Order: sequence, then C-alpha cells, then structure tokens
Amino acid sequence: MLKLNFYGGGQEVTGANYLLEHTKGDETTKVLIDCGMFQGSKSREEKNNASFEYDLEGINALLVTHAHMDHIGRIPILVKSGFKGKIYSTPATRELAKLMFEDALSILQHEALYDNTKPPYEEKDISNALSKWESVEYYDKLPIGGLEVIFKDAGHILGSSIIEIYADGKKTVFSGDLGNSPAPLLRKTDPVEDADFLVIESTYGDREHEGREDRKLKLERTIEDTVGTGGVLLIPAFSLERTQELLFEINELVEHKRIPRVPIFLDSPLAIKATAIYRHYERYYNKEAKYIINSGDDVFRFPGLKFTESGEESKAINKIPAPKIIIAGSGMSNGGRIIHHEKLYLGDERNALLIAGYQAVNSLGRRLQDGAKSINIFGVEVTIKAKILSLSGYSAHADINGLMAFVEKSANTLQKVFVTQGEPKASLSFVQKIRDNFNIDATSPQNGDSVVLIS
Repeated sequence: MLKLNFYGGGQEVTGANYLLEHTKGDETTKVLIDCGMFQGSKSREEKNNASFEYDLEGINALLVTHAHMDHIGRIPILVKSGFKGKIYSTPATRELAKLMFEDALSILQHEALYDNTKPPYEEKDISNALSKWESVEYYDKLPIGGLEVIFKDAGHILGSSIIEIYADGKKTVFSGDLGNSPAPLLRKTDPVEDADFLVIESTYGDREHEGREDRKLKLERTIEDTVGTGGVLLIPAFSLERTQELLFEINELVEHKRIPRVPIFLDSPLAIKATAIYRHYERYYNKEAKYIINSGDDVFRFPGLKFTESGEESKAINKIPAPKIIIAGSGMSNGGRIIHHEKLYLGDERNALLIAGYQAVNSLGRRLQDGAKSINIFGVEVTIKAKILSLSGYSAHADINGLMAFVEKSANTLQKVFVTQGEPKASLSFVQKIRDNFNIDATSPQNGDSVVLIS
C-alpha cells in the first residue's frame, strides 16, 4: 500500500508538507516531504503554531527539496514537537537552511518580545534539527525502509531538488519548486521520465515569463532610466537565488560598461551570508557561469558594489546622494530593510521600484504591483509616486511552459498528477491544461486530502 497525504501546499503557494506512507507485509515506512512555513496573511501565519495533523511517532525521515522558508520553516517546530527521524537534503540545502533558521529565529524573538509571547522554537531546536540532518549528493541512491530515494537538480535555488521515491516498482516524484531554466547561475532543471505519480508546484501555473534576454535588457533600461532622472532604484530581492542572479547580471552590465557607474548596495545581512555559501558550491553552476568565474571574474564583487551588513551601514545609505541602486530583502516587501527604503523613496517620482519575483496575495509587494496609490509603512501614509515595474523573467520558478514541459517527459507513464503550491486560479488552470493536452488524470488537492496510490 502506498498512500499520499497533503498537509500544506494544497491550493496555496506556501506551507509545503506531504506525508508518504508505504506498507509491505509487516513493514511500514513513513516519510515527510518538506515542512514549510505558511506565509502571506495573518490567518495563514497562525497555522504555523498549530499542532501537526499527523502522528510524529513512526515517521522515518523528512526529505527536504530546498531551503526556502515555505519548504523548511517549521522543521525546528517539528523537531521540538517530537520528530525523531532523520532529515535528508543536498549539502547546500543544509547549509542554507541553517542560515535561514537563524535569521527567522531572530525575527520571531523580536516579534515575541513585542507581543509578550514566546517564539515557537529556540536555538536548541535548530541545533537538534541539524544534528538529525544528513547530506545526500544529487543522484546518489538513499534507502529508507522499503523505499529508495534519489535527489535530482531542480535548478530553482542552490541545492534545490526534485525528489524521486521508488516503491513496489512505481516512481512517485515531488517536484519541489522547479527552476526557471536556463538561469544565469545554476544548471538546468533535470528532466524526469517514467514517473507514475507526480506532485508538482504551480506558482506560475497560468502565466508565462519574459525571456532571459528580454529581462536583462529591461533591467539595463530600468537602471539607465532611473539613473537618468537622478533617482533611486529599489529592488526588493529574495536572499536566496534572486539576489545572486541579479548580482551576476548587474556584474555583466558593469563589466561591459552597459550601465552608468553608480553606487550599488546589497543591503541584506541574510543575502550577504547566502552569497558566501554560493561561493562554496560552484560545482552546481552552469557551464557559462563557471567559464566566467574561471576567467578571473568575481561575479559577486564588482566596481560600485557595497555590502552593507550592519544597521549603521544600512542607515548610511541614505546619506549617499542619488543616483544609486539598493537591493534589499524581503522579496515581497513584507519585512526587512527594503521597507525602510520604500518609506523614504516611494514618494518621489524620480525613483523606481523593480519587482523581480512572485508576490503573495495580501503582501505589501503584491499591493504595490497591483497599483496601490498609497501604502501605510510604520504608521506613515506614503503616496506612491515612484514608478512600479515588474520583471517576471527573474522569477526562480518555472512558468506554465516549463511546468508543462516537465509533465510531458512522463506523459506516457503518469497515472495521476497532483498540482500543488499555487493560488487556486493558477493550480486549477494548470490542472485543466494537463488534462486537455495529455489526457492525464490531474487534480488540485486541498490540505487534509489523502489518496491511496497503490492498494
């Protein structure tokens, strides 16, 4: 018997959490795939502190696709709640996860102090989680009870994985988040063939991205236009992958003198630390990026770029006259230093805000993207006069074309496709395309659903 249970990511982008149960004879093997944080609204975030809906006793392992918080954020809580199994991921994911947990804990502690509550986990819970965490390289076979597991390269962020699980001659695949290949830094998403069952993300299940050259040209023109007005260009960026891709491409623009020389600030302690980890894993880069690096170009350090790690350095950015570029977290403008810069600069028509990734419903970034005329930041009403621009081509997620191409590789063998990790509109649109194009049984499960794959 093979049974799949959905506890997060059902018709919503965040909170990915699946349980696969395999029983053969007297042996039962249970594995979790991801244990992510719910994000995007207060009602969603309240679910992060709720008890887990499954019995932690007897779960053999947790398999982690990648280090974004909507896939790992509740792991310390899971361990604190009594999870005793092993945790497996690629080595880069483990390193980045440690960084993400520590950063999240500092925010949670601050919020708990403000609300006069306790944070949902402590430093010892992070340490306990990491003590259970083992690294697995891509393509190595990992036996867990009656299952065999293989991690493949998802091309989404550094160390991101597609997880293949073999049981009783059937292959069940969890896509995690699929990359927007070809990407500036990372290798292309590995194709997966002969899957019998597929759980696949759908963040962009109803949309196409701009092409790679289009996005670089738009980035170049946005910088030129903002510099031309003597303005400030704000780029809210996710600390993992988006920031590193932007630095990589701005480096090229600087090196080839395609943009004016202006001060560029990476104003995110988390992104700065993540970039240091990226430096250690050049083996995961694509051939083009490796060639550039081997030719002597330090793609994460170039003329005009300054890392501002401390609070004092961040505040000092305001004293630097425009034109200038500020890259800061968080990517959805729902926290981090970008909020302070938006408060200061969005009221000036010479300035611009460049949105370079997915914006969750109800996030400040989404409201700006949807054309809000004013926003409230720290109790101050800011009238939006700056230009608000979007660059979908810098998304780290596959668009509908990439998602359909991934499904097509297994179209002849797939018995069932489960579309998850998307807003309902995107998920249901993707479901219909799979049905129409491949005549495959596809559905978009809700949290709490269970399906017997093999009886």
